[in-house]
Amino acid sequence: MSEFYGHFLWIALGIIALLLLGCILRAVLGPHTADRLVAVNMMTTLVSISVCVLSFLLREGYLTDVALIFSLLGCLAVIVLTRALAVREQPSEGKEAPTHVE
Repeated sequence: MSEFYGHFLWIALGIIALLLLGCILRAVLGPHTADRLVAVNMMTTLVSISVCVLSFLLREGYLTDVALIFSLLGCLAVIVLTRALAVREQPSEGKEAPTHVE
């Protein structure tokens, strides 16, 4: 690997770290639960990308397996959280859901 690619990948990791900070802020300050879910999903994607870049930089092939497993677990977590959110926001049996906003 040439020196240029090494520097380029380290800069890319720095940019990914900044994006992760933005996602953390969105997850904490997000006005809606959906915003928080999207931020968590984006964080798992960015962490997986970071692990893949580190795998290339460090020449450690097993890290790509770790990134793949982490991505699958992140996807599963978002699916479970979305299902829990849908069940929580579902109206009760005795109450009728509002049809309009007053």
